[in-house]
Amino acid sequence: MTTKWMNEPQEAGGAMPKVLIVDDSPAQLYSLRRLVEQAGHQALVAESGEQALEVAAMEHPAVILMDIVMPGMSGYQATRKLSRIESTRHIPVIFVSSRNGEADREWGLRQGAREYVTKPVNPALLLTAISEAMAA
Repeated sequence: MTTKWMNEPQEAGGAMPKVLIVDDSPAQLYSLRRLVEQAGHQALVAESGEQALEVAAMEHPAVILMDIVMPGMSGYQATRKLSRIESTRHIPVIFVSSRNGEADREWGLRQGAREYVTKPVNPALLLTAISEAMAA
């Protein structure tokens, strides 16, 4: 039995899908949390890559919104680690970063991210990315 199957009864029972937001900026956490909750999702937060690994393993979110530049473990490192852990490898990651170059986007997608959204965030674009990641 895989972790994906373990999540399905919870979602089928009417629980709001969980979205883990990983960012070291309190202002970004606040704005992304508001956006996610207004869209009808349950927001979980982590302030570091290390914390993201712990929360993802315990809570099994439907999607992870991951900043890249953080003290300690970067979003790239955290995403690679998540992809190597059996219980978290199925969770889609969307990078949400101020790095807006095409090379940054390509590198982020090579690290295993499903999508790459730049800051300042376009709410419609991010919500579409979240919906598409959950549907995949």
